[in-house]
Amino acid sequence: MAARGARVMLSTIADYTRLTKDMGKSLTQVAKQPDVSRETDYFFSHIGNVKTIDDFLKDYRLYSYAMKAYGLSDMVYAKAFMRKVLTEGIANKDTFANKLTDTRYREFAAAFNFAALGSKATQTAAATTGTATQYVTQTMEQKAGDQNEGLRLALYFTRKASTIKNSYQILADKALTQVVQTALGLSSTISSADIDAQAKMITSKIKLTDFQDPTKVNKFVQRFAAMWDAVQAQSDNSTNPALVLIGGASTTTSMDTDMLSKLQSIRFGK
Repeated sequence: MAARGARVMLSTIADYTRLTKDMGKSLTQVAKQPDVSRETDYFFSHIGNVKTIDDFLKDYRLYSYAMKAYGLSDMVYAKAFMRKVLTEGIANKDTFANKLTDTRYREFAAAFNFAALGSKATQTAAATTGTATQYVTQTMEQKAGDQNEGLRLALYFTRKASTIKNSYQILADKALTQVVQTALGLSSTISSADIDAQAKMITSKIKLTDFQDPTKVNKFVQRFAAMWDAVQAQSDNSTNPALVLIGGASTTTSMDTDMLSKLQSIRFGK
């Protein structure tokens, strides 16, 4: 049983290292997959025909591709909301997108900047190749999550880390919140606490400027992966009837708890 536990403990960080060692190769492999290639071909062949926000929103296949690219698939139905995001743009701090804590809307409005560029908004590199790259990256993370949710979260955090400027951005994004809570050994129940209290707790434990340093981001992701796999292993072992019958569950759980305690005592950046 120890061998199985060791394998589980290494799974997330091993898969993460394999994928990120040559990210270009990993993305190319995903881009060549038939379903991804088909949707990307459609996007490139039709995006140039879009001249207005209405054109964009009317082509569901095109619009949903773009939304997925920026992690907004769950908001595809909210066309009135997204129309407001695109109509006001990002020219000043008072625009709708700039007032939203979730930076994904600002990124989307910047990529498809109809407010500033009008009919030429879909001709920029950000709107074309940039969006396609984002789509492939999102798809890679999604497919990784089908096998290991911890891996998806690790990849997502790595991609978004450098954009984090304050704790509220983390709290506005469920995936970022889950990574940070897991890495710090915080219970998810803390999310029910006052938002300002949560933000203060995060800044007391993490130096957010460290997320501008790829080496420190990698260290944080490794800590998350270790915590994630430890929790998963503990959960699997504690609910395994066979282990309970042979009296092994309590021993395994105790070992995992000790490991969790040690990981939780490590303050990121120290």
